[in-house]
Amino acid sequence: MTQKLDLIVLGVSVGLAVGVLIATLVFLGLRWYKKRAHLQRSAHERSFGSLPIRMNGFGVNTDLSASLESPVKGRPEHTQRSTQPSLWSYHSKDRPASLSGVFRYSYKDIQKATQNFTTTLGQGSFGPVYKAVMPTGETLAVKVLASNSKQGEKEFQTEVSLLGRLHHRNLVNLVGYSVDKGQHMLIYEFMSNGSLANLLYNQKEQSLSWDERIQIALDIAHGVEYLHEGAVPPVIHRDLKSANILLDESMRAKVADFGLSKEEVFDDQNSGLKGTYGYIDPVYISTNQFTTKSDIYSFGVIIFELITAIHPHQNLIEYVNLAGMSSDGIDEILDKQLVGQCNIEEVRELARIGHKCLHKFQRKRPSIGEVSQAITKIKHRQHARDNSMSFVNPDISLVISKIQDQQVELSEMTSREITVK
Repeated sequence: MTQKLDLIVLGVSVGLAVGVLIATLVFLGLRWYKKRAHLQRSAHERSFGSLPIRMNGFGVNTDLSASLESPVKGRPEHTQRSTQPSLWSYHSKDRPASLSGVFRYSYKDIQKATQNFTTTLGQGSFGPVYKAVMPTGETLAVKVLASNSKQGEKEFQTEVSLLGRLHHRNLVNLVGYSVDKGQHMLIYEFMSNGSLANLLYNQKEQSLSWDERIQIALDIAHGVEYLHEGAVPPVIHRDLKSANILLDESMRAKVADFGLSKEEVFDDQNSGLKGTYGYIDPVYISTNQFTTKSDIYSFGVIIFELITAIHPHQNLIEYVNLAGMSSDGIDEILDKQLVGQCNIEEVRELARIGHKCLHKFQRKRPSIGEVSQAITKIKHRQHARDNSMSFVNPDISLVISKIQDQQVELSEMTSREITVK
């Protein structure tokens, strides 16, 4: 009997031990599975929009290399991770999640604001662009990544990452984005006058004045100057063209479309030729190395578009090279809308700046800061001329008024003399 009792106790003990072991293994297995799932999800979120960038502003040099899920700017890697929810995670219907002013909208929000994607503004390389009117009354522009777009998710991530951190009056402001129902959408401030390309080539009823063109050139230069010399490390746009220059209601220009942009310090990989035919630096084509001076070349092309209204696909560079053979050669290809309506010396001066930007040797091309200063000098001369005219006109009016008064007095004296006689 005692032996049977010992066997029962032993069996129960073994059973309990086996049960505890199985329970422990199940518990550890669940913890491992959850941890692995969490790591995979975190890695996926970090991979979305994690381009590193540092910016100068208000006397500080801030490291913004944290990925999009981190809402804290300039936090070093060794500091404690923020416990705030991810930008890409669920957000309430009443208030979209945000990071540095960039909001995440739901598909339903955008669908309603664009009247079910029927208010088309245009078509770009990224995809169709729609006009959106938000519940607040604010008008925005929505770019939807097309399924057959040459650009893709990588360009989408670049755009959100850069424009969420780069802010300048001559860069188009990214208001928000949407990643929902398999759609990728970018939401921008609405630029009521569309693209520079559209104004130069499609809207014949609306002609840009010379003063407006000088201001547009200066606005573009300021935007690119911020990218090249205001951001640390410098940002290379890589797709400067008239179609990517947008104008607001005051005809002030802003640089747009940063899907192909790169930071100069990280631009050492052979990623294949990218850009737009007609604007691509020949040195880049031969070396596959894109630098800030490649942006300068593209800007030079835009300068001659402003002067001639000839599209790069219509042999613009050939015309420019021929015009460069004489000091007044640019006069022959000046936009007919400007003939007799502009100061030809200012046109030639801007053309000289453009020729320097197109120099075949990158090292001999000016920096964007030098280009900006040169265009500013033209702008200052315009102001000086306008001011001198405003001073001259009142004097002429005063002289004419005095002459008229004297004529009246003479006529009155003559009439009195006749009456006396």
